[in-house]
Amino acid sequence: MKATIYDVAREAGVSIATVSKVINAKGKISQERRREVFAIMERLHYQPSVIASALTGKHTYTLGLLIPDIANPFYGEVARAVEDRGHQLGYSVIICSTDNRDERIEQYISVLKQKRIDGIMVGTGLGNADTLRELSESMPIVAIGRELPDFPVHTVVADDWQGGRSAAEHLLLLGHRRMAVLCESISLSSSRDRLMGFKERLEESGVILAERHMKHCKHRMEDGKREAARMLKGSDRPTAIFCCNDLLAVGALQAAKEAGLRVPSELSVVSFDNTILASVTDPPLTSIAQPMEQLGAAAVDLLLEQFGQEASAHKRRIALRTELMVRASTARAKLDE
Repeated sequence: MKATIYDVAREAGVSIATVSKVINAKGKISQERRREVFAIMERLHYQPSVIASALTGKHTYTLGLLIPDIANPFYGEVARAVEDRGHQLGYSVIICSTDNRDERIEQYISVLKQKRIDGIMVGTGLGNADTLRELSESMPIVAIGRELPDFPVHTVVADDWQGGRSAAEHLLLLGHRRMAVLCESISLSSSRDRLMGFKERLEESGVILAERHMKHCKHRMEDGKREAARMLKGSDRPTAIFCCNDLLAVGALQAAKEAGLRVPSELSVVSFDNTILASVTDPPLTSIAQPMEQLGAAAVDLLLEQFGQEASAHKRRIALRTELMVRASTARAKLDE
């Protein structure tokens, strides 16, 4: 026999009204009590009627997540963290991989609105500010992993600027002075901040990053390999490369191998993200670790906080700490370099 709201209330020792408020994210109920009620709902296999909720304008217990590429391990791990936190709080998550293409983004947003999702987390580029403005009028929004330009929303990011500084500090301490950077488009706040932090820390030590050693490319492995191969030609090749994600760093490792350069004795490589890729490459990558589990959980929590509240002009921005993970892809620069 299917469990009812009465069964949940009796098991939790609360009134039916309290269970209803938990389900609909209303009322002044502590997060601990909400978690207790959701845990009992899960144990009893109680599911509110999503169809009925949608028809009456109530919650459907469904969230949307827009990410550029589910094949990128960083977004895969963040998506898993979002799913885990959503499930813990009684919500399902629909994950949409947009490839940063405007037409695909528009299509997914249309589908998500038809499904009457309760809120959306945006981890992809949105070229059209009007789309974001229209979306914000119908549901809560949180940007995850990057800032959304031209329109303020609640945001959860890693401290990309500090992460870039940490990468530079590590290479400077190893004696490197001729360095290069591979990053995605600076239209992305994450790439822009990582590059800025890296350059500023170098400049503080009197090291200038040459323009020819700053390459912008797409985020894929083959893009990193192609641009790194170009950098590694000639007598003034860099002794170290900072790659703004793990995929670009893997590409740089491949380029170095094909150029006959040994990592790390002849070329040091630092990546950003610290996904599973960083620990399985040969050699394992020194990487700036993003707290992916915290990013996903914080985005869900920040989204749910908006339910039942009036839209506020004040938008919260949560910046989570990054951490340098030293592995075997970096070593001290040779003295004659």
